[in-house]
Amino acid sequence: MLGSRPGGEALIIDPVLEKADHYLRLLGELDLTLIKAIDTHVHADHITALGVLRDKTHCVTVMGRRSEVDLVSMRVDEGDTIDIENISLDVLYTPGHTEDVLYTPGHTDDSYSFVMPDRVFTGDTLFIRGTGRTDFQHGDNADAYDSLFNKLLKLPDHTLVYPGHDYKGDTVSTIDEEKAFNPRLQVNSADEYAAIMNDLQLPNPKQMDVAVPANLTIGFSADTPDIQNATMKAEDAVKGGMDDTLFVDLREETERARNGVIPGSVHLPYQALGDNIKPGGLLAAMAAGPGKRI
Repeated sequence: MLGSRPGGEALIIDPVLEKADHYLRLLGELDLTLIKAIDTHVHADHITALGVLRDKTHCVTVMGRRSEVDLVSMRVDEGDTIDIENISLDVLYTPGHTEDVLYTPGHTDDSYSFVMPDRVFTGDTLFIRGTGRTDFQHGDNADAYDSLFNKLLKLPDHTLVYPGHDYKGDTVSTIDEEKAFNPRLQVNSADEYAAIMNDLQLPNPKQMDVAVPANLTIGFSADTPDIQNATMKAEDAVKGGMDDTLFVDLREETERARNGVIPGSVHLPYQALGDNIKPGGLLAAMAAGPGKRI
């Protein structure tokens, strides 16, 4: 969980369902407002708390663009940033596992890492004295090697490394430490790395058959009648004949710049939606007036 001041905004990375009450209590104790909840990839060893935190706090859920998760509010890819108040995460794609906004595939094909000037949140791509396994969820040894050696290990040596979890109880390392002491990084080629990973012969995570399906929906299914009835397909919206409708664009400005602006829409970022729908708010006034449906 990252926040910079009491009464300010916060984000959380890779939250776990069983600890959701702990996160909510901590937010209250520190007087923080949760703005964004991020998963570095689709986890196989636990169920994410993204859905619960979304429902309890109305935060924006965030995952990498290559994730197959059904309903997530914001998609990011390498080169994007994830911003709150005065904290910004650069995205690195690191396939291997699946986390960051450095796209770092390898663990999985939807792994991203998130970078700040002095630290990196590596999800399951780079662990403390280990690396993410590559034998399920479209993991790939060559991708993992590239994510590790050509992306993460290119970060400055003093960069703090915060993995998604550690089964030995460690919490933080550095790029320099991992270069020196991580046994899976003492290789000279992608083939040597693949040989190490192929010899692991690890059992599947105990919760994998439950966790992966749950994490692909994050508490929602797009096929449920309520969501279907409240959904307008984009292709129907652009056919025309919508002059009686006002579209409210809840995306952030970076998403609009990347993916396009809806002509004639009103831009009200989701984080300000609460104020806009209160009595006296802009959307409340629009809804009360005659004319277009929203």
